[in-house]
Amino acid sequence: MRLTRQTNYAIRILMYCAANSERLSRIPEIASAYSVSELFLFKILQPLVENGLVETVRGRNGGVRLGRPADKINLFDVVRVTEESFAMAECFESDAAECPLVDSCALNAALREALGAFFAVLERHTIADLVKAKSNVRSLLGIDLLEPRALAG
Repeated sequence: MRLTRQTNYAIRILMYCAANSERLSRIPEIASAYSVSELFLFKILQPLVENGLVETVRGRNGGVRLGRPADKINLFDVVRVTEESFAMAECFESDAAECPLVDSCALNAALREALGAFFAVLERHTIADLVKAKSNVRSLLGIDLLEPRALAG
């Protein structure tokens, strides 16, 4: 299974916000840290906001922050809202051609088990885990160089 670029950067947005938890994060700062376009990040932000993973604060001093604590956001939460399909084979798709083995196929059962194991591992790892894994995440993302600003209430 291969995750999309959207999921990859959704996780990165959340990691940035977690590493920068004492202030609001701005999309231009996040885009600069990851060398990606702001427009791309704005598109990714929408499902994160709609699902409560990120909150936006409007206004001159606005920005984004995590919608809940980083240790309460697991990787499966992100994957679930950013990936369109988890079909590992044609027979997983609802519009696929009918296979006479679909109800008793060992391949189908094995792939479902593998997908379940994949999801279980993602559920065990949180955004907080990813940020804590490296003590220099703030430095690598350039957060330590940003001017201090208050975290809007």
